[in-house]
Amino acid sequence: MNDDCIGFPPSVDEGCRVLVLGSMPSVKSLAEQQYYAHPQNRFWPMMTKILTGKDVPPAVYEDRLRMLREHHIALWDAIASCKREGSLDSAIHDEIGNDFSKFLAKWPRITTILCNGGKSFQCFKRYNKVLLAREGLTIRQMPSTSPANARWRLNDLIAEWRKALSIAKLPL
Repeated sequence: MNDDCIGFPPSVDEGCRVLVLGSMPSVKSLAEQQYYAHPQNRFWPMMTKILTGKDVPPAVYEDRLRMLREHHIALWDAIASCKREGSLDSAIHDEIGNDFSKFLAKWPRITTILCNGGKSFQCFKRYNKVLLAREGLTIRQMPSTSPANARWRLNDLIAEWRKALSIAKLPL
């Protein structure tokens, strides 16, 4: 059985300079209608530590999104829709990519795209070839915050993502 998955709209405002891209929200995230809702995903603890120094993310989802936007970070996914059984990126097929040319035209201050894991990076490259050579746009594959990426501990993720956000000249 293949489930149809439809992604979320982006969380972005005019101040955003970095876009963090997932692949497609997990089954739990789709059910909750929240990015990174799976309790074992390290995205929110990692970003909270990097951006605020605190260990516990805001309890309210909209406060989590606001925390990112206040630090000039937008959030979206490389895939607009797909078929997938379960939550693993390896199970994704029949995907349709989001339109990043249109997105970046609307949000021109975004100059860095950080892909949260290999599938996000792979899909972004596949559907946005013209953007790969765009002057002034940095696109980077980051280690996934997914619980499936067990070889990266939280402290390692924090160090790697902090470095990428520093290179993007975000106030941390």
